[in-house]
Amino acid sequence: MIRSMTGYGDAERDSPVGRLRLEVKTVNHRFFNPSIKTPHGFDKYESLITAALKNSLSRGHVSAYLSVDRGTNGAETPYKPDIERARAYLAALEVLRDELNVPGAVQLSMLASEPSLLRAQDLDRTEGVEPELITELAGAAAAAVQEFRAAEGQRLEVDFSDRLRAIGVSLSGIETRAPQRLTEHRDRLREAIRELTEQVEVDEDRLAREIAYLAERWDINEELVRFRSHVELFEEALSGDGSEPVGKRLGFLVQEMNREANTIASKANDADIAHAAMGLKEELERIREQVENVE
Repeated sequence: MIRSMTGYGDAERDSPVGRLRLEVKTVNHRFFNPSIKTPHGFDKYESLITAALKNSLSRGHVSAYLSVDRGTNGAETPYKPDIERARAYLAALEVLRDELNVPGAVQLSMLASEPSLLRAQDLDRTEGVEPELITELAGAAAAAVQEFRAAEGQRLEVDFSDRLRAIGVSLSGIETRAPQRLTEHRDRLREAIRELTEQVEVDEDRLAREIAYLAERWDINEELVRFRSHVELFEEALSGDGSEPVGKRLGFLVQEMNREANTIASKANDADIAHAAMGLKEELERIREQVENVE
């Protein structure tokens, strides 16, 4: 079983300050890369949220947003007027009125429009919220993300299996074609020699040595064996229990399979094998793109 690095999950818990809600979104990244946003005062819990998420999410860019619905649990933020600043501001407005001959009196609404005259009192907006509650909340959100990622991973696994079957068919075709191209080349070479020597008997020993030399140069059996071995290891990783991330391992195997495909193409000396090798590389590129999103 594999898991995608694309995921979403959320969790909610009641607290003394209101209903806490944590939303978590993840996308692919080589490492665990968290980004935590919390309301004012909750920043002290960011390390707890990060640790709880990391316990479940080993890789990916993880964005978490904590919000608080205070409802009736959260009292309105009290404001304290700055009397001295208000007096100075009022005096300044009166000077402007007198100097500019503006009619009318200075109204309270004019003072209220100056935000610096009212200060919010600093209160602990997290009073009564225990660290264990935050850890539990983050753990529940991470579990929801893992369910999403597991479901996405199942869809990726189906796609990988289909592409690996197509690769297996291509490899079988190459294995069948490889000896045939030597036989055909031998026959063409024998016919060319006869034409050049005006029907003189061909030296079969010399021809056999030449074909043996070409067979050694064109031999792709080792590449095919290694390629199939990489495919088997890839399939084993897909069928694992999901207890460990396998994305990096799959990426390495795709890289090695691509190396073997390149070697097969370079040794092809045959249009059918070259075409099949190109098909292998196209399938591997599609797999590589998807593997980048596997945890």
